[in-house]
Amino acid sequence: MEVKTSLLDNMIGVGDMVLLEPLTEDSFLENLKKRFDHNEIYTYIGSVVISLNPYRSLPIYTPDKVEEYRNRNFYELSPHIYALADEAYRSLRDQDKDQCILITGESGAGKTEASKLVMSYVAAVCGKGQEVNKVKEQLLQSNPVLEAFGNAKTVRNDNSSRFGKYMDIEFDFKGDPLGGVISNYLLEKSRVVKQPRGERNFHIFYQLLSGAPDDTLKKLKLERDFSKYNYLSLDSATVSGLDDAANFRTVRNAMQIVGFMEDEMQSVLELVAAVLKLGNIEFKPESRCNGMDESRIKDKNDLKEMCELLGTEQSVLERAFSYRTVEAKMEKVSTTLNVAQAYYARDALAKNLYSRLFSWLVTRINESIKAQAKTRHKVMGVLDIYGFEIFEDNSFEQFIINYCNEKLQQIFIELTLREEQEEYIREGIEWTNIEYFNNAVICDLIENNQNGILAMLDEECLRPGTVTDETFLDKLNTICADHQHFESRLSKNSKFLNDHSLPHNCFRIQHYAGKVLYRVEGFVDKNNDLLYRDLSQAMYKANHSLIKQLFPEGNPAKVNLKRPPTAGFQFKASVGTLMSNLQSKNPNYIRCIKPNDKKASHVFNGSLVCHQARYLGLMENVRVRRAGYAFRQAYEPCLERYKMLCKNTWPHWKGRARQGVEVLMTDLQVPAEEFSYCRSKIFIRNPRTLFFLEEKRKQCLEDLATLIQKIYKGWKCRSHFLLLKKSQVVVASWYRRYAQQKKYQKIKHATTMVQSYTRGWQARKLLRELKYQKKCEEAVTTIAAFWHGTQVRREYRKFFRANAGKKIYNFTIQRIMQKYFLGLKSKLPSMSPIDKTWPARPYSFLDGVHAELRRIFHLWRCKKYRSRFTEEKKAVYEEKLEASELFKDKKALYPSSVRQPFKGDYLEISKNPKYQKLSSAVDEKILLADVVNKINRANGKGSSRLFLLTKKNVVLADQKTGQLKANVPLTDLASVSTSTQTDGFFALKLKEGSASAVKGDFLLSSDHLIEIITKLHRIGSMAADREKLNIDISDEFLVQFKQDKVCVKFIQGSPKNGNSVSCKRKNNRLLEVSVPASS
Repeated sequence: MEVKTSLLDNMIGVGDMVLLEPLTEDSFLENLKKRFDHNEIYTYIGSVVISLNPYRSLPIYTPDKVEEYRNRNFYELSPHIYALADEAYRSLRDQDKDQCILITGESGAGKTEASKLVMSYVAAVCGKGQEVNKVKEQLLQSNPVLEAFGNAKTVRNDNSSRFGKYMDIEFDFKGDPLGGVISNYLLEKSRVVKQPRGERNFHIFYQLLSGAPDDTLKKLKLERDFSKYNYLSLDSATVSGLDDAANFRTVRNAMQIVGFMEDEMQSVLELVAAVLKLGNIEFKPESRCNGMDESRIKDKNDLKEMCELLGTEQSVLERAFSYRTVEAKMEKVSTTLNVAQAYYARDALAKNLYSRLFSWLVTRINESIKAQAKTRHKVMGVLDIYGFEIFEDNSFEQFIINYCNEKLQQIFIELTLREEQEEYIREGIEWTNIEYFNNAVICDLIENNQNGILAMLDEECLRPGTVTDETFLDKLNTICADHQHFESRLSKNSKFLNDHSLPHNCFRIQHYAGKVLYRVEGFVDKNNDLLYRDLSQAMYKANHSLIKQLFPEGNPAKVNLKRPPTAGFQFKASVGTLMSNLQSKNPNYIRCIKPNDKKASHVFNGSLVCHQARYLGLMENVRVRRAGYAFRQAYEPCLERYKMLCKNTWPHWKGRARQGVEVLMTDLQVPAEEFSYCRSKIFIRNPRTLFFLEEKRKQCLEDLATLIQKIYKGWKCRSHFLLLKKSQVVVASWYRRYAQQKKYQKIKHATTMVQSYTRGWQARKLLRELKYQKKCEEAVTTIAAFWHGTQVRREYRKFFRANAGKKIYNFTIQRIMQKYFLGLKSKLPSMSPIDKTWPARPYSFLDGVHAELRRIFHLWRCKKYRSRFTEEKKAVYEEKLEASELFKDKKALYPSSVRQPFKGDYLEISKNPKYQKLSSAVDEKILLADVVNKINRANGKGSSRLFLLTKKNVVLADQKTGQLKANVPLTDLASVSTSTQTDGFFALKLKEGSASAVKGDFLLSSDHLIEIITKLHRIGSMAADREKLNIDISDEFLVQFKQDKVCVKFIQGSPKNGNSVSCKRKNNRLLEVSVPASS
């Protein structure tokens, strides 16, 4: 059985303030302090959760805690924010009710952390799956991105939200998240250009400078030193407990998870860097000849770098900082800006640039996390908005923030009372209205369309003439002087004339959270929120991918002369939409309280907590909850909790739960006026009644515990006795069995011994008889064999003696040959024709056979080797064989040509476009094409020629031009002469009287001499109508040059001549060829 705990079990103080007795402000604070000191930071007021900021990490948000609160009733466990999140999620999933979670409190009370805890819990308990997990991760990772760009360190909070955020998380019918939509409200953009003392700018500026890699900073033209930038305050640049470098990496990773592309992230960082550069632009005054003051930029380097980041022209932006163009109907008037106006324009551009970038980020995140399905969604809204703010210097931003908190307080009061009233009506209980402070009068003072402060501020901003903050204050003093929540020194109300705590340029509003003094300076400018059209148009002209989207009004083609709505008007409309959205959902409240102003753990400032409890209306909330009935519970859990108090309901009640509760309350004699039976719940009027039931239950549990102990001890003793008895019976039975087994084994052993001796005696007797019978049979067989042998030898002795020698010889020879062939089979050499190994012969009389077998085997493997040749390869080997017959042991050049394949066409005549004309002139197939040197008789030098060989002709052509020089038919060739040396000289001798012999023989030199002569000889051998070509190999031969015969003589060259062959003319009858000595 599962053990369940309740908030009433092991309570520290009172977990639900409704049960506090007696209910006073002191007891309320004392209960909060007692629980806070024991790390119990959550307390209930009915269904409202009070959360105190511990300013440290507590081990109460683990995955085990999530599982502990999952699918549990709200009051079943001790107070926790997870209980409220689970109740809201299960109401949305199971009852199909849209939910909203309203998190309110002062700045620094822990609202942002509370919203994160709610979202993380919902993400942990909803469904699983790849797509669902992706949606959950994107929803959770949107927080670090928005915190980096929208949060900042203030005097009250190191991670203060400087914007309002409302996220609608959308679920399907199963309760799995589909996506979400984020709405942002009033980013405090004035913080971009100026921060109060002790505070700093938005986190992203410090994270970028601390955590970005050096190459990224170099691209953004930034340095890590914070002091280089005017927009960054230095007194709080570093915050204890915040690692800006690590947070920057977290933000980059979160943007990737949400779905930002790499170029989008780079564009965002470029705009952040541009804002920093914008703050460094400074102006100096300059007078014109007409007496008008104008401004000029002091140092243009920061302007240049900013323009490079934004992709805009420097001259365009520089002019926008110096001039302002005003358009009215068809007229344009351009005026110069003085230094103050230039600084205003610079700061306005910085604020607008950052504010619009933040709005674009929210829109871009919404595109990634929005639900894709078109079906109806269940929605859970989480509101994390800035808390009520009271600073030393309160301006327009604080006024707007506190107005929003007034609206939230109003909706809290209305929805709380309405929910209470609806439950009483639903359960059939009469309801009496409870008096409470309604702050609607304060909301009306601010938002009334005619006489409200926002309406008068808009009217002042839009009216013609001179408009200043003082004229706005004068209007307030005139119209709001009689309002009970408005105070001003200059109003008609005389009681404030001598109030020195109220300066002349300020007004004071008595909010629900206390009086707040507002300095009127800057109200008009901040409400106007003007950005000069020149700057908008300069931004629109930028080549940056993001800037055009942020400044669409800068498009010259879409100039709108209509004045844009004021900041106050826009915020009022946004708050109205938000209130309508919240009222359409079932509310769940988390009231955040900060225990001290020092952001220190374990410090509880009673007066500060008391002030927050008062203006949050917590005491009124408890009184409203207790006005009717302090405690209510469904019949089933009530009967389950208290059924042990009555014998009729214990241990099991078989009837309806309500009947069981009625029997229980009657048996306990609880007065009828202390409780009421309703449709589905029992309502208990006084906490004392509940405490009486709890005390009775505690006593009964102690009695039951004693009874359970008694029964358990009796059961344990009986079980032990029965176990001993059973053990004794088992031991006795085992011993008797063991004794009988031992006795049986002894008898069995004795019987086995007698049997074995008897069988042994019988076996030995039989063995002796068998041995005797076997000996007799063997004797008879031996005698018969000897007798038969004697008879056979007598009969065949004469034949054996005549033929024994010849048979033994034949048998011996046969065995020797058999052994020889088997041995030869196992020792055969490889199938390579060049393998000359052969097994040694075993006997000398096998010499002839051994040699013949070697010859046959060699011929056979040669045949096998040749059978694998293709026709082309066979032709190559035949040429190689013919070359061997011609030159082997005759010419020293031959060995080096053996390994070189005969390629034939070395020039690829048919493929070379240079020789296309020559190729077309030769009709026959070209068998060999090579470059040779034709030796000149006059000086012995050579000139390059193309040598082409076909089946009928030898063709010589010019190498450069391809022009035909000679065409000699093979029938005109008489012989070919070459030397025995390693040179490549050869002479083509022509037949006397032939047509080709007019110019004489040809003396040529080639690197492929062996191949050329072999192919010439082979063509002559294959032609039937032609004589075989004569090959003359000699170191001295005659060559016919026209009319003269010249002797060509080959000699060995000396080492000083080098390794090259040289040909020199000695005289008219002698050419001497010097050939290097072969190594």
